[in-house]
Amino acid sequence: MAPFGCVVISGASRGLGAALAERFATRGVTLRLLARTASGLAETAARCAARGATVETAALDVRDGVAVAAQLLAWEATRPVDCIIANAGIARGVRPDGAWEGLAGATEQVAVNLLGAMHLVEPLLPAMRERRAGRIVLIASVAAYRGLPDAPGYAASKAGLRAYGEGLRAALAPRGVGVTVVLPGFFDSAMGDRWAGPRPLAVSLDVAAERTHRAILRGARRAAFPLPLAALLRVVDAMPAGVSDWMVRRMRFRIRPEDGPSV
Repeated sequence: MAPFGCVVISGASRGLGAALAERFATRGVTLRLLARTASGLAETAARCAARGATVETAALDVRDGVAVAAQLLAWEATRPVDCIIANAGIARGVRPDGAWEGLAGATEQVAVNLLGAMHLVEPLLPAMRERRAGRIVLIASVAAYRGLPDAPGYAASKAGLRAYGEGLRAALAPRGVGVTVVLPGFFDSAMGDRWAGPRPLAVSLDVAAERTHRAILRGARRAAFPLPLAALLRVVDAMPAGVSDWMVRRMRFRIRPEDGPSV
């Protein structure tokens, strides 16, 4: 028997979201997939349906909280959601030519990576709390451990998402609702491939999806990988600010402009 009967995943048109959808896809499971890119969403849905899952999709931007809430509540009315995976995300930052991300880039990341996750979670929370069951999964990043000079807006959005998840977990545990905060490092994806610098301890998309999937199934409260990179960033953050700043300035994580719409 599948551990979750109904799973909602945002950012499901490609990358980690699509890979997770395929791992949850099995007979008897209803997958509800959201993404901005309708064509990629349809491809993911077809692969999941071929595995026996019932698949419903909605081409929505997670920044549109009203539209997302309406869709989620309509789905909830037909079959209660057991698991929410807030995966949709974008990355902006300093470009290889030194161009700054600017206010627009920083606020766009907060709107998608942080507020977009809240738009996915909050409409379904009352029902989960009432049932005293369910799991919420937030895909943050090891960048949440320490602000990066080449991607301050990205790090801020993921740090906020981590804090939101940690707070939710403590609040919801007595009500029977679990929360898993996932903090991946570099892995092969359209977003990861745009980083124009070192990608220490990068793993394949398959490995990232498998580690995330296992963490969800075992009910992990937090899952950070690769552990050496997560540990390094936590140590760097604990150092005196001047030393910490000196170290991260040597980590050049310039990011190329994105081709096409984000997930």
